[in-house]
Amino acid sequence: MTGRLVALDLPGGPAFVDAIRDAWDGGDAVFPVDQRLPHAAKAAVIASMAAAIVVDASGTATVLDDGRAVEPGDALVVATSGSTGPPKGVVLTHDAVAASAVATSERLGVTQDDHWLACLPLAHVGGLAVVTRAMVMATSLTVLPVFDPVAVMAVGATHVSLVATALRRIDPTRFRTIVLGGSAPPADRPANCVTTYGMTETGSGVVYDGRPLAGVEVRVDAAGEVHLRGPMLLRSYRDGTDPLVDGWLPSGDLGRWLDDGRLHVDGRRGDLLITGGENVWPEPVEAILRAVPGIADVAVAGVPDEEWGQLVTAFVVPDDLGAPGLDAVRDAVKETMPAYCAPRRLVLVDAIPRTALGKVRRADLTAL
Repeated sequence: MTGRLVALDLPGGPAFVDAIRDAWDGGDAVFPVDQRLPHAAKAAVIASMAAAIVVDASGTATVLDDGRAVEPGDALVVATSGSTGPPKGVVLTHDAVAASAVATSERLGVTQDDHWLACLPLAHVGGLAVVTRAMVMATSLTVLPVFDPVAVMAVGATHVSLVATALRRIDPTRFRTIVLGGSAPPADRPANCVTTYGMTETGSGVVYDGRPLAGVEVRVDAAGEVHLRGPMLLRSYRDGTDPLVDGWLPSGDLGRWLDDGRLHVDGRRGDLLITGGENVWPEPVEAILRAVPGIADVAVAGVPDEEWGQLVTAFVVPDDLGAPGLDAVRDAVKETMPAYCAPRRLVLVDAIPRTALGKVRRADLTAL
């Protein structure tokens, strides 16, 4: 029997988990709807994913006219972050979800005595994978509707998935293991933090602390692009297109192998700045600038420039002390990096455009 796509327009909590189970028991797949979207945006994304049913917070199931069937074995449709364009629907099968759950649990040494906490947005794979991992492995699970530091500390979980901004707001020693994804990890990350690399198309992280999970293959091609292969990868996108090439997923990220055999990911191919013929990656520059007095948040991007090709530009959210000057910003970078990495322009902004998991929307920066 052909299954349907059920859009779950409800907050995180026991009802959300029950709704997944109900859909799966009925042979359907689920699409979690981002609860932070306004009504019109929710309707638009539900339509773009061609859901057949919408379940809301009251438990009401509404049948839609233009729903499109899912393939047998499909479990999830998850929207990409949209950091490089409109979001796509990633189709993950039950086999892929199970493979991810088993591989991550094995790497982390999760036992039946452990307790997962899901507190990241469930519309994104980093938050949703915590739920499905616990469901597959029959591990204790608590799901919060939003990230709240007080609530997070009160749960008493052993394992949690966080992003860097959330990590700074809790006591990390309360957890045995913190899985850290999204944006670049802080330089002083706690010892119990495991950094992950993955994407929606890989069903969550597939490289932990630079080393692939069991069953995951990684290669870096001649151009430096990271390619991934493994049983947890997507079946296709919701529109039917298949990004895999002989089973390999071109990630769009540039990376390299370190001397100790770990994978280092420099960033998205489109994030690389070329200024005066020199390559500059934004994240190492941002890491330095976050420690500069007067900077509450920062992102670096390349702005087109006739002389330099791209002008290294720091977009700065000032703190209560007031923003630093361009000279102070440049001096801080030049202490540890070549001078060409230092920003040549400083732009003050109210906020840095980011995805729900903290990744900078660099394409939006130049519009500022």
